[in-house]
Amino acid sequence: MGLERINNSEEKKLLSAFLKCCASTNWASQLVASRPFKSRDDLFFIAKDIWFNKCKKKDWLEAFLAHPKIGDIDSLAKKYASTKNWSSKEQSGVEVAPMKTLEALADGNKNYEKKYGYIFIVCATGKSANEMLDILNGRLNNDPEKEISIAMQEQHKITEIRLNQWLMINGEQ
Repeated sequence: MGLERINNSEEKKLLSAFLKCCASTNWASQLVASRPFKSRDDLFFIAKDIWFNKCKKKDWLEAFLAHPKIGDIDSLAKKYASTKNWSSKEQSGVEVAPMKTLEALADGNKNYEKKYGYIFIVCATGKSANEMLDILNGRLNNDPEKEISIAMQEQHKITEIRLNQWLMINGEQ
């Protein structure tokens, strides 16, 4: 979908597409309302500006809810089925992980969620299960304010990857 098609797309259809990139209704709605985009860079700049400057903690938490837990294969199958393929590619590092590492990730996720009230969010693309486990264990020591900031930045990285994938799938190179 080229920029012209994005700019002229039906609002409901575009909102649905943006929600697959980031499940924050506020973020996706504001992005749709920000059309027309002058360029691909403009789209990404506006998407980032909305996320960092116009969204709040409740918006970030809404986006986090759409993610499967790192290493949780059942969660991948059930949650956010419309981006299941993207999520599984993003988490491909866990597919070859030993069971011991997967169990440690599952335990770490439980501890993280208990401490912060939301699932562990990391841009998993290109990371091994052991790398994600190390990141998870390191972030368990953060205070809640620092951690929400890190998590929302990780969500933004994921969103940019998904926006890029969506644009490529729809013919915008």
